[in-house]
Amino acid sequence: MDFIEITVPCMDTEDAEILMARLSDFPFEGFEAADTALKAYISAPALEEHLHGVTAVLRATGAKCTFETIAHRNWNAEWESSFSPVDAGRVTVRAPFHPAPSPERIDIVVMPKMSFGTGHHATTRLMILNMEEVTFAGRTVLDMGSGTGILSILAARMGAAAVDAVDTDRWAFENCTENIAENGVSDRVRPVLGDASSVEGNIYEVILANINRNILVRDMGAYARALAAGGVLILSGILSPDLEHVDRAAAAEGLGRYGVKYEEDWCSALYRPAKYLS
Repeated sequence: MDFIEITVPCMDTEDAEILMARLSDFPFEGFEAADTALKAYISAPALEEHLHGVTAVLRATGAKCTFETIAHRNWNAEWESSFSPVDAGRVTVRAPFHPAPSPERIDIVVMPKMSFGTGHHATTRLMILNMEEVTFAGRTVLDMGSGTGILSILAARMGAAAVDAVDTDRWAFENCTENIAENGVSDRVRPVLGDASSVEGNIYEVILANINRNILVRDMGAYARALAAGGVLILSGILSPDLEHVDRAAAAEGLGRYGVKYEEDWCSALYRPAKYLS
């Protein structure tokens, strides 16, 4: 299957990351952000299906974009050549071909392929830092938009009793399944191919969602229904100026924010039922 490489001139890396967040609403397979441009990769059939929405986002940049058809590439080799280990808090995220970190660190091994979530993006690092402030021992966890499964694996490593790792993308589902096995947590982490409706009726003590503002706001009601009394909801994929929109959606569902971390233009926030806020 052919892919389309879309190149969008950007003022700087920050500009590229903001555009990447906007394009993440569509089924892109991957992004390469640089100082002067963002390269976005999407299958030809997916671009045809979402052409109107994608072009609307690109047109809003005012930049002259280029589209190039590229033959099927060895995406795994692409990742191997560019993926470096990442440290966030007490956690190290690495590929199998990297040496293990020192024993006192939480070691997570992923083969990212084309799934989102290698720890390189600020949103994943912020989620990890917020997770370190939450108790996971013996608790049930939902990871929405699980991607590579990093956050699900970390929850299990931090003592979670059971984790549902949910993603709508089949490639992410398969990659997550592989990474769960690689990290030895298949007994506690269950990969699920689907959206928020696929776990409707389940109750979780911690819910993780690192997606994007539009989906977080859209699915806030589902998160609130699935959150146990006194539970914790950790969200990211949020540009800092958009936090107020997420706060309003949470408040409408009886949830209040009690913490937030920032990195560059991104943030990750913690919520719980308002009656449990001090």
